[in-house]
Amino acid sequence: MVLHMRQELRMSQQLVMTPQLQQAIKLLQLSRMELQDLVRNELLENPLLEESQEMGSSNEEPVSAVEMQDGVEQQGDSGEGKPAEQPSQEVKADEPNADNFDWEAYLEHHSLSGALPSSAVRPDDDLPGLEQTMADEETLVEHLMWQVRLSNFSSLEEDVAEYIVRSLSPSGYLRGVTLPQMARRLGCSTLLVEQVLRRVQQLDPLAIASRNLAEVLWIQARHPEHPIDDPLVLAIIAKHLPNLEKRAYPVVARDTGEALEEVYEATKIIMGLEPRPARQFVSESPQYVTPDVYVHKIGEEYLVTLNDDGLPKLKISNYYKAAMLADTKGKGSGKGAAGKGPGKGDGGQAKDYITERLRSAQWLIRSIQQRQRTILKVTKSILKFQREFFEKGPQHLRPLILKDVAEDIEMHESTVSRVTTNKYVHTPQGIFELKYFFNAGISKRGGGELASEAVKDKIKRLVDGEDTKKPYSDQKLVELLRDDGIKIARRTVAKYREQLHLLSSSKRRKLF
Repeated sequence: MVLHMRQELRMSQQLVMTPQLQQAIKLLQLSRMELQDLVRNELLENPLLEESQEMGSSNEEPVSAVEMQDGVEQQGDSGEGKPAEQPSQEVKADEPNADNFDWEAYLEHHSLSGALPSSAVRPDDDLPGLEQTMADEETLVEHLMWQVRLSNFSSLEEDVAEYIVRSLSPSGYLRGVTLPQMARRLGCSTLLVEQVLRRVQQLDPLAIASRNLAEVLWIQARHPEHPIDDPLVLAIIAKHLPNLEKRAYPVVARDTGEALEEVYEATKIIMGLEPRPARQFVSESPQYVTPDVYVHKIGEEYLVTLNDDGLPKLKISNYYKAAMLADTKGKGSGKGAAGKGPGKGDGGQAKDYITERLRSAQWLIRSIQQRQRTILKVTKSILKFQREFFEKGPQHLRPLILKDVAEDIEMHESTVSRVTTNKYVHTPQGIFELKYFFNAGISKRGGGELASEAVKDKIKRLVDGEDTKKPYSDQKLVELLRDDGIKIARRTVAKYREQLHLLSSSKRRKLF
């Protein structure tokens, strides 16, 4: 086989991901909070970007980078260039000035009003925010160490207690480290660590630093101030917690030799104990969701509006626009005293930097505007497909895929997927993520399909209305859904039940 080298000219098309296109794609999939952080960073890094302080919906249309660049590169032919004219300041009739201001009334008012606070005299002072003046919540470590220092601990025991306290899990358990390991690290005996641990477990909250659930319940049951003297309760805590978790009450009754009713009563007492000692110190703050778009019903029609609250309104700095226009007019006036044009020194580098920053600022503004328009367009398309949901609720959600919306708004499916990621809409039925409206279909008897979210809603309603002593099994749920005209497999019901965080029928059963 003979190899030859030759040159060929071929024409082909390929997608080139420019930095601007990559930025636009990145902006599409950012959540609202991530977009706010990005805009804040750009405001700090790009001197040509400013946050518009204008109130209302009217935004200043920024000058495009192409127009500004053309203005910089043009050479004026009109002779002497004039400096940029500053806008004249108009004095309104209702504004006080030096000629008609009533100084006597002003002085009389301030002489009677007393001294102004320092914040009013110097409004530019950096005052602490409200969150800095509020007291912080006491942490679990602080609460426990406060008790340790007030107790009769020696210096070594206090060090051991602090090590134990700082090794606790968020739920208050001592995990990840054993007593011999602590003894080696602290240079003391394991017996001393065990003694300190026993004393720490008697602090508030009771049974803190326990190593497992049985120890937590046992310490609470044997508390000196209010001990539980029922031997059956203590026996169940010591030996039968796994059966209790499985709700295998007959097994517990058989092993303990007690009546089933007695096991029920002992279980009620155990259920009154606290399995997580540090629960009151775990502050799970609610996660508030700010919708990106609102859907309001006005009469028989729906109005889709964007939520621009909290998003900075960007514009190009007027200072730099005026400076670049003045530089352009300066070029048109001639070559200067030395007869030379501007060199490539500091002035040329500064102009190149400003021009590059201008392009970046303009592209960011356009990308954000395009992002908002795309979100609005996708939401309107979802409204068109899911109108019954907006009218009647989740049970009337219909199957919808990304391709349906993409074809409707003439965009690619990947664009629709990015737009619906981490974006939320406020509807008459509540706040939902845009991805919530896209789901597969479940066949119905007699033709047609029902959205999977609507099927989940039906399953949740059935479970909420069941008899807690005889809960529905997955097969029973299949039969009930089939009676409602929904054909679904048992494994699908089990999958949907797990997604809804619903326990199995054996664990949902309540016998007392």
